Amino acid sequence: MKKLYERSELAFSIVWIVVYCVLQSLANPLGKIIGIEYSASALFCILQTIVLLVFILKNRLQNRYGLCKSPVPTWRFLFYVPLVVLASGNLWNGVALNYSPAETVCRVVCMLCVGFLEEVIFRGLLFVAIAKDNVRSAIVISSITFGIGHVINLFNGSGMNLISNLCQIVFAIAVGFLLVTIFYRGGSLFPCIIVHSAINTLGTFANDTSLTTEMQLLHLAILIVITVAYTLILTRTLPKNPLAKGD
Repeated sequence: MKKLYERSELAFSIVWIVVYCVLQSLANPLGKIIGIEYSASALFCILQTIVLLVFILKNRLQNRYGLCKSPVPTWRFLFYVPLVVLASGNLWNGVALNYSPAETVCRVVCMLCVGFLEEVIFRGLLFVAIAKDNVRSAIVISSITFGIGHVINLFNGSGMNLISNLCQIVFAIAVGFLLVTIFYRGGSLFPCIIVHSAINTLGTFANDTSLTTEMQLLHLAILIVITVAYTLILTRTLPKNPLAKGD
């Protein structure tokens, strides 16, 4: 793994994206065979998280991929209040227990790991690899790739329909631009990991069975407006302090 990384950071990031997508495609069918939803997903995500984290720590790449404290004060990010609003979005219609206790635990563990994995892979590995040559391209590619990657939910047995998946992709792209802005301007991936994990995890307890399609679209539109507005504010108020090249 280290040899691939040393040969090409971009190739390394792409391999991680492919492996992650393949394993998640296999996870839901395996979970159904096991009899506990998200059990295989949780296992795969835990293993990938451990492998990736150990690799980063062993090679002292924490600063390069944002696993460090941001030098920019929190007030410059409006104390991350808009992120709290985004994270709470799944609970705006109330709380519900949608899964059995075992499935709930597996889903929560899976979603926490997904927040770490997707941020490090897309905002860390992929973005940093491309940003060495062109920052703007890195921002666009990492954000759009992250969003389009959610199309996997149509084919992994999750049961998500086309309309819901398209909405998820649009929202994910918007969030992708926001989080890469936070990482690039702030130098830390921790806020991105935390809010991403929170959005995913709180979705486990979302009470959305009574929501009509129109209400779901309105809900999504509000979240996207908040996301875009916050991104624009940060791009205009944060210091232009690009991530330092190197470790």
